[in-house]
Amino acid sequence: MIRTLGLIGGISWESTAIYYRLLNRAVASKLGGLHSAPLILHSLEFSKIADLQTAGRWDEAGRIVARAAVGLERAGAEALVMTSNTMHHVADAIQDAVRIPLLHIVDPIGDVLEVAGIRRAGLLGTRYTMELPFWRERMTKRFDIDLVVPDQQDRDLVHRVIFDELCLGVVSDGSRKRFVKVVERLAAAGAKAVILGCTEIRMLIGVQDVLLPVFDTTELHAAAAVKFALSPAE
Repeated sequence: MIRTLGLIGGISWESTAIYYRLLNRAVASKLGGLHSAPLILHSLEFSKIADLQTAGRWDEAGRIVARAAVGLERAGAEALVMTSNTMHHVADAIQDAVRIPLLHIVDPIGDVLEVAGIRRAGLLGTRYTMELPFWRERMTKRFDIDLVVPDQQDRDLVHRVIFDELCLGVVSDGSRKRFVKVVERLAAAGAKAVILGCTEIRMLIGVQDVLLPVFDTTELHAAAAVKFALSPAE
């Protein structure tokens, strides 16, 4: 029996499509045959969410996502997977709205970094992920791992590429080269690994592009979700 996952997606739909593929492929790989992941998807309209992020109206954005979570629970989801790093800023509001668990995106990364003995990692993501405290606080409190973020100019670059290119499905060699330089500067600042802390960044760079070990939140989060789905119900 495979437990049903509720996906909060659309933030952006590009990353949601990646999650859908990873989840189904992982279940098929583990169980064989025609097995796939039982999923319920609520795909949000990203433009509205992005406007609220820009305006700093996180409480309102959180209420929208929480309503989606409630609907997924009512539809039969046994756990929630939010296919966005940035919107984990409102993870508490989502978890408070439902009885089923929200599988938090930070935790699988912390587990793997801890096993690898990495105590200081560079974080790439949207401006909100890099600058707001939700990623850093959870990583520090739960795993005692320090995060390094790019300087202001590099944060602006990374944020712009995510929203103006990757969220629109645009993958540019020029942006790839600029991201590689950002990672090199993170290494110079003491990072021993780099976290791809935006679900779309895997479209642009990976282990083949940089010298630091790469930890992809999308892949690790999806793997953790599959582990939950295949575990016995309590």
